[in-house]
Amino acid sequence: MSDLDKIRHILCVASGKGGVGKSTTAVNLALALARDAKVGVLDADIYGPSIPTLLGVPAGTRPEVRGGRTMVPIRAHGLLCNSMGFLVDQSTAMVWRAPMIISAFNQILKDTAWSDLDYLVVDLPPGTGDIQLSLSQAVRVGGAVIVTTPQDLALLDARRGIEMFRKVSVPVLGVVENMSVHICSNCGHEEAVFGTGGGDRLAADFGVSVLARPALDPAIRESGDLGEPLLVKQPGHPANAAWLELAQGVAAGCAGKPAQGAPKITITDD
Repeated sequence: MSDLDKIRHILCVASGKGGVGKSTTAVNLALALARDAKVGVLDADIYGPSIPTLLGVPAGTRPEVRGGRTMVPIRAHGLLCNSMGFLVDQSTAMVWRAPMIISAFNQILKDTAWSDLDYLVVDLPPGTGDIQLSLSQAVRVGGAVIVTTPQDLALLDARRGIEMFRKVSVPVLGVVENMSVHICSNCGHEEAVFGTGGGDRLAADFGVSVLARPALDPAIRESGDLGEPLLVKQPGHPANAAWLELAQGVAAGCAGKPAQGAPKITITDD
């Protein structure tokens, strides 16, 4: 029995493009789930790993290696996590070809001692590339959460992400419409900087739900930069309601699904 077999549900957080808050969503989803479950985070964004920063893991931290191969995940804010950011210097440019990327991803996925987890949240790189396909081939993914902003440009790429997951038989649990409104830190005024209704249109087109609408709130950005996510730094902050709503929707989507095991992949050209 491998360590991956001890994980009940593997979830991936994905986006069609970068800059929509995917990693922030992954971390806060994991923390919200961890209120009632045992949760790990795998930072699969090989080119731009940001989970170590968001979780406040000091630069230079390396996972302990046992038996010359198995990595012991880092514990941060109650989460078990592993990331390429722990294995290379943060200033190193990852100029790798696809085979090297896939090899590195498989190593941190399969050679990490994840222990008995209810959820493993995988922060995927933007787009629809090799890592997404490799994950689908390696394990049975319980579901995907698609992160987008309301603007049309982000929605176009998010559509491609949903289509990709459907081609590899990964259920899409729903959409997160991130930065749905901007909340002024001085007066509390709300403004839809990136437009309105985009998440609803995307979800309706694909028959899924909008799981949450996190605001563009300075407190979320500031706490992430400090490595103290808002759910940890200010548990009672109003912005956290979106992350708790997201965790509730994801847990409900996973309820009744079999624990992860051997993947079942069917790729079509539909």
